[in-house]
Amino acid sequence: METEKSSLDFMEDRGWLAESQSEAQLTAAAGPDGDEAVDDDRPAWDSKIQYVLAQVGFSVGLGNVWRFPYLCHQNGGGAFMLLYVFLLVVVGVPLFFMELAAGQSIRQGSIGVWKHISPKLAGIGYSSCLVCFYVGLYYNVIIAWSLFYMGNSFQYPLPWEHCPTDVTTNDTVKECAKSSPTSYFWFRKALDITNSIQESGEFNPIMTGCLLAAWAIVSLAMIKGIKSSARVMYFSSVFPYVVLFIFLIRGLMLDGAMEGITYMFYPKLEIWGSVQVWRQAATQVFFALGLGYGSVIAYSSYNPVHNNCHRDALMVSCINFMTSVLASLVVFVVLGFRAKNIALTCVAENLHVLNTMASHEVEQHWWPWFNMSDASSVSIAEYREWYSRYSSMVGPKVTDCSLEEEMNKGVEGTGLAFIAFTEVMALFPASPFWSALFFLMLLNLGLSTMFGTMQGILTPLMDNFSLLGRHRTLLTVSSCALGFVIGLLFTQRSGNYFVTMFDDYSATLPLIIVVIFETVSVSWVYGTERFMDDIEVMLKWRPPAVYKYLWKYVCVLAMVGLLAASLLRMVFKGPTYTAWNQTTASEMTLEYPGWALAMIVMLIVFASLPVPVGYVHSVLKSRGARDTPSPDGAGLESHREMYVKCSSVEPLDSGSRQAASEEDAVHPRTAFLSVGNEHYRLLPQQEDDDDDDEEDQDTGL
Repeated sequence: METEKSSLDFMEDRGWLAESQSEAQLTAAAGPDGDEAVDDDRPAWDSKIQYVLAQVGFSVGLGNVWRFPYLCHQNGGGAFMLLYVFLLVVVGVPLFFMELAAGQSIRQGSIGVWKHISPKLAGIGYSSCLVCFYVGLYYNVIIAWSLFYMGNSFQYPLPWEHCPTDVTTNDTVKECAKSSPTSYFWFRKALDITNSIQESGEFNPIMTGCLLAAWAIVSLAMIKGIKSSARVMYFSSVFPYVVLFIFLIRGLMLDGAMEGITYMFYPKLEIWGSVQVWRQAATQVFFALGLGYGSVIAYSSYNPVHNNCHRDALMVSCINFMTSVLASLVVFVVLGFRAKNIALTCVAENLHVLNTMASHEVEQHWWPWFNMSDASSVSIAEYREWYSRYSSMVGPKVTDCSLEEEMNKGVEGTGLAFIAFTEVMALFPASPFWSALFFLMLLNLGLSTMFGTMQGILTPLMDNFSLLGRHRTLLTVSSCALGFVIGLLFTQRSGNYFVTMFDDYSATLPLIIVVIFETVSVSWVYGTERFMDDIEVMLKWRPPAVYKYLWKYVCVLAMVGLLAASLLRMVFKGPTYTAWNQTTASEMTLEYPGWALAMIVMLIVFASLPVPVGYVHSVLKSRGARDTPSPDGAGLESHREMYVKCSSVEPLDSGSRQAASEEDAVHPRTAFLSVGNEHYRLLPQQEDDDDDDEEDQDTGL
């Protein structure tokens, strides 16, 4: 017993319980009422609805509005949705649940979570922070664009409704006449874009001011952490749904809405044989849930330890998918109206041309609508039937007018929001109201995602560096100021090309690598069985065993396959971007110059580098500590084996103690839960006598 008492003194003197974040934080034991002791210094959500709105606001972003509908549009409509749901169930939900459980149980940001499992994995968290910083840089530029368009919506008529007049020639500006009023306003008035990424141009002063305003909004909303940002979430997370339902109701009243919905849901099952479609669906699942950013972990770390994170994972995933479907309905009814309007305009123009060309003799043979004053009475189907018969008898000035062809012209990203939608809203009665409503929705979608992205940076840094944690306000303001300064890259005239570069390459590959290491660390390093045990303690029920196999095999293989497909596509297709040519007033695809390719490689390497660097640093550090002679070192290692985690309900018998020792010899027992409902006590290495056993039972930490 003297040996054990001296052991306790030794452990207290050395502070072994706080020596490594990868070891169990054993100071949390049940209090007198049976409730677990929690860290009072850590912020917490005021209510469950705050947390759910924060997670939904982060995961539901601009991609749900302008990326998912485009993928459905290009990849078989309803067939793509079925494929998306399949991948969401077998890959997305398990990985989302894993991140929620890890953050909630360890109550740390992304750096602390993976360092807790093993110090060698700390680099995973740093990579997540870097990717969040990359995304935050260009994401706030999109918010700045939304601010610019929203500010220009408060005038009638809308500035993108008609082409401007050249004051020198008193004619319509050629660039606008060759394209469209909305395209001209976007590329020339908003961006004042150059012809390629190699022509940088000067800074756009208006966009620079909008970017400053965007970062100021983010800084003010997050200056007091989740306490301030959560209040903003009540509006920024809910308002987009109100606007989407309003637009859906208004859109269903438009001519062409049903054609758009039919086009959306018509399944083309042959797309399931395309590897490219599987890659796009998996990537969309990956980004829709916000996996790998660390924001999911950061938000869940502010939860009570017994919160039902499994239900949260299912609920947020379902809300995310249903939001994508709702947004797709809105997009397709609007695009259906736009396509039908373009097709009817085409019919009217061709009727005018044919009326000019035709003679009475010709009319009797093949032109039934000669001198018809009202072209709207001719349907698209009637015109196309006539054109299919007599197209060979008319000149090249007369063209086909196909609604399907207009629908096939896929529009995504900024082209959908700032060109296609603005074109449609200009046709609405009270167009400034609809325009302001739409861009206010985009602003809130962007802000709610931006709050989560910044939380993925700030929470890990404050958790792991006490100096930063003590100066939360200064860290938040400094991070936003740094983001604005670096973001000036995107406000020069060629800035849109850099936004495209960051969006396409800075996050995709690094995030996939991060999630692969996350999954491997939980399922193979820590162990799925032990992870399930910890979740059972946390939830007070055991999740289905299928999660073990999904984490261990399906998710890992799926992410490795996605990484391989993305790398192969990048290598064989080559990085390209879409540029606007001012002379021809059209878009063209260009290859990145050499320095831009080097920049892409650097972005990917810098974001992925912390993972191997963290591993090497930890190995070298442990070797240095092992080589350094310490009079207490041997005792420390020997006493470490004397601590095992005991249930507060079932005492360890001698057989279970022996089994635990054998398991610890193979896998060092690192407790995943930092706060729990368990007791910890010192166990003797051997039973001396009955008195010793009785005294041991009274000795605990």
